[in-house]
Amino acid sequence: MKKIEVVAAIIYFEDTILCVQRQKNKLSYISEKYEFPGGKIEQGETQKEALQRELIEELNIITDIKSHFITVVHQYPDFELTMHGFICEVKTKELQLNEHIALEWLSINELNKLDWAAADIPIVNKLVMNG
Repeated sequence: MKKIEVVAAIIYFEDTILCVQRQKNKLSYISEKYEFPGGKIEQGETQKEALQRELIEELNIITDIKSHFITVVHQYPDFELTMHGFICEVKTKELQLNEHIALEWLSINELNKLDWAAADIPIVNKLVMNG
């Protein structure tokens, strides 16, 4: 079973959190699902370096990475995903979608209305629980 390690950003702007929607994908279980932005850690990168790079590539934004929030290990049908989620902040909502098809800025109470990728659900649940 292939194992993939990734980082994800829980990006706050004031009291809202950025949620981005994946493109259509041949893997139905992640196709057009919402997720927290991020991506794979490349050889020699720290988790935070990977996150900064991925956010520039995907959204053309620089964030202030505050702290590690949660690590999720999720078994998808084709691979095992280990995702390290970090709390981040931005000073503006200005960004550019380079890889995603949609975005929403939602309050914590609104997060559950989206169709999330399975690996992102534990992050959503922890955010909602912590209020």
